[in-house]
Amino acid sequence: MGGTLSAAPSHIRPYAPADLDALYEICLRTGAAGDDASDLVEDPQLLGHLYAAPYGVLEPEHAFVLDDGRGRAAGYVLGALDTVAFEARCEAEWWPPLRARYPQREGGDGLDDLLIGMLHHRRRRGDEVLGRFPSHLHIDLLPEVQGHGWGRRLMATLFDALAADGSPGVHWGVSAQNHRALGFYRHLGFDELTADGVTHTFGARLEGSSASPRRLQR
Repeated sequence: MGGTLSAAPSHIRPYAPADLDALYEICLRTGAAGDDASDLVEDPQLLGHLYAAPYGVLEPEHAFVLDDGRGRAAGYVLGALDTVAFEARCEAEWWPPLRARYPQREGGDGLDDLLIGMLHHRRRRGDEVLGRFPSHLHIDLLPEVQGHGWGRRLMATLFDALAADGSPGVHWGVSAQNHRALGFYRHLGFDELTADGVTHTFGARLEGSSASPRRLQR
C-alpha cells in the first residue's frame, strides 16, 4: 500500500559538519538587523566568516541548530564557553587564512569593506562584561521558523550546555536597528549591559542553569 512519507517535526539538535553551508546561508539571510543581507554584500560568505562558521568549526559542542524535519538547519544558536579563549583560538586558526584571502581595502566604505576591516581588527569585549558573563552567543532563525518559540528553546538549550560546562553567564550583542530582537530580549527581562548607539549587549546569569532557561519558558 503506497503513500507519501511526511516530514519529521522540526526539532533542535547538535550542530553537525554537514550544517556548515546552512550556517552561512542563515547568517546571510538574517544579517541586516534580522533581515536578508543578500543584496547588501558582494561576497555572501563574509558575514558567516565572522559570526557563524568559526563556532561550528572550532566549538561545535556549543552549537545547536533547528532542524526543519528534513535534515536542513533553519536556525541556530552558536556559543563560546570562554570568549577570551575562543578569540585566541580564532587568532591562531581562523582569522589568519581569512586575512590573507581578504586583504584590507583602502578607502572603501561599503559593507564588505567594513566586514573585512573587522576580520583584521578584532574588538575585545570589556572586562566589566566578561568578568560576569564570560561566554557569548549568536542566534539567528530564518523567517519561516520565527514566531513559534524556537528562539527561546534554542537559547535554553545553549544555556543548559554552557552552565553544565561551568559558565556563570553569557552575553550577546543585538543591533540597535533590530527593534524586534531588542523588544524580545527586553520582554524576557534579560540584563541590558551596554549600549553604544550601534549595538546593545544583553546578558544572562547561568548559575545552576535554572533561572535563565526558566525565564525562556514564559
